[in-house]
Amino acid sequence: MKMVFQVTITRKKDDLTLEFTLRGKNGAYPCIITIDPDNGRYTIRKEDTSGEVFNSPEELKQWIHENWTADDFEDPLAFHHMLDKIQDTP
Repeated sequence: MKMVFQVTITRKKDDLTLEFTLRGKNGAYPCIITIDPDNGRYTIRKEDTSGEVFNSPEELKQWIHENWTADDFEDPLAFHHMLDKIQDTP
């Protein structure tokens, strides 16, 4: 069975780090979305291994909404789950 979605949630004192791994339809490598408020790290690694770095979770969320859709991923429900989780991120 092939794993297409993984979520890692790590608590660091009062902060919350989220890391999502989603397998895109067109690449050999998974996409990784990281929201780490403790270290000010908001990043996306795309399936072609290029990346995006953001100054805030709002910028990261906006980029996702403008550039990706559920149809870009092998598991569209995983994409929607990731969106639900990051909407709760301050």
